[in-house]
Amino acid sequence: MKMIARTCSLLLVALSMSVTGIAMAQPPGDERPRVSPPQGRLIGERSDRDQRVAVYKGIPYAAPPVGQRRWQPPQAPASWSGEREADSFGPNCMQQSYPEGSFFYRPARLSSEDCLYLNVWSKASADERKPVMVWIHGGALTRGSGAISTYDGTELAAKGAVVVTLNYRLGVFGYFAHPELVAESPNFSAGNYGILDQIAALQWVQDNIAAFGGDPDNVTIFGESAGAWSVNFLTASPLAQGLFHKVIAQSGARLDTRVELDRQTSAGPSAISAGQELASVIGAADLAELRAMPAEQLLNASQSAGFRTDGIVDGWVIPDQLYSLFSRGQQHPVPVMLGFNSDEGTTLGAAANLPANEAEYQARMRAVYGELAELVMDVYPADNIRRSVLDSFRDTTFGWNMVTWANLTRHVNQPAYLYFFTHHPPGATESGLGAYHASEIAYTFNNAHTLRGDTSAFDYRLADIMSDYWVSFARTGKPVSPGQPAWQPYSNAARHYLQFDKEVSAGQNLLPDNWAVLDRVMDRRRQSVSD
Repeated sequence: MKMIARTCSLLLVALSMSVTGIAMAQPPGDERPRVSPPQGRLIGERSDRDQRVAVYKGIPYAAPPVGQRRWQPPQAPASWSGEREADSFGPNCMQQSYPEGSFFYRPARLSSEDCLYLNVWSKASADERKPVMVWIHGGALTRGSGAISTYDGTELAAKGAVVVTLNYRLGVFGYFAHPELVAESPNFSAGNYGILDQIAALQWVQDNIAAFGGDPDNVTIFGESAGAWSVNFLTASPLAQGLFHKVIAQSGARLDTRVELDRQTSAGPSAISAGQELASVIGAADLAELRAMPAEQLLNASQSAGFRTDGIVDGWVIPDQLYSLFSRGQQHPVPVMLGFNSDEGTTLGAAANLPANEAEYQARMRAVYGELAELVMDVYPADNIRRSVLDSFRDTTFGWNMVTWANLTRHVNQPAYLYFFTHHPPGATESGLGAYHASEIAYTFNNAHTLRGDTSAFDYRLADIMSDYWVSFARTGKPVSPGQPAWQPYSNAARHYLQFDKEVSAGQNLLPDNWAVLDRVMDRRRQSVSD
């Protein structure tokens, strides 16, 4: 009887561990947070900013993509026995740092091909079902990581979300195509390995996030710049079906014409031809030589050769041009929240090498826009060259994509919420940067303390407001912030948007003349693809 009782007791303990997700057998005095997802038990740490929030860093969501796994879809990670320390971020994926002194410079972190790790912030217990917010970092698909301090998920977790950040393959490691890769692929595809990594991370969320108190049936993907491009690609990819339920895209989409795997478009040469050219420049005779090349050497060689990184219309991960897919209602039918900033180009070099005078400005515009140049210059006139250059860069690169995405969401009968961020962060007015690219991120994460310069009480207040909208949308699909304006969905009939500035205000019909002329420009570019 004693043996039976002891066995029953052990079974109850094991059952308790599986239900709560907490590793019960922790050493006396060790109060570090523990979880037991299916992958294996983890020991995390408490957030420095809020001790109620547990943080688990450097969790592998895929096997290291090294050796023969370079330029292969991600494979399942290994599990482990015992407890794994999860108190430090994994390495960045292979990348070159921003030059010291550049606006986006950060001290270098270790970079490695072995980089497919993610991080989780949670205040929830395993028997809860909190909304999950999966952040996909930006950086032109060539830089960045989930470890950047602005992306710390503590404050969003404190507001009731479970936050995940992740690394994914970048640059030549994430977006390289080659005929031999197509030949060895059962899907006759190549490239998009970074997007496949993101899909693998979302599958990890489905399999494991319940142990952290997250709801796998209520996942929001969100990202900025190239992270928003990724969100846009995922919304179009059949491989991501069922892995998320809402999307937030900040200053980035790929509804303009994109690179295709095996044919030239207005976006440039085919991805295969670009890969062949890179191999030729490097002097690699075949794929085997490329896979054998040390990672650092390959990274430097691709940078020197000007290898262009982008998502690829490959017929598998991305079946068609995104504008075509979205126009046919073939994107995933999920609510979207998206927008852009008023001064996107000030930190992206858009105002470098300005035309010297009106005549030179007009000549450049005619070279770019041809017979549509006069219409474009009606909206972006030559009487203020700097302002027109910055506005046209903002609208062609960001604004048109975001507004068009909001518009095309009608084809799947889902709401779209559009914002326009115009608030100047600390020091941005004096430096002429305005609401620069990526400046809204600190506000959406409620991490105003990471802003450059002297953060004001209003900055903290705006961050609290915006993060409320973001978490509310993740929770319910409707963005709400207590005491703030109601955010109405965007539609063709009523083109609602919310503006974030010294006060939050609701408006309608944002910059209609700009989108009318750019619709014609983008339509012309799409015609050149079909021709």
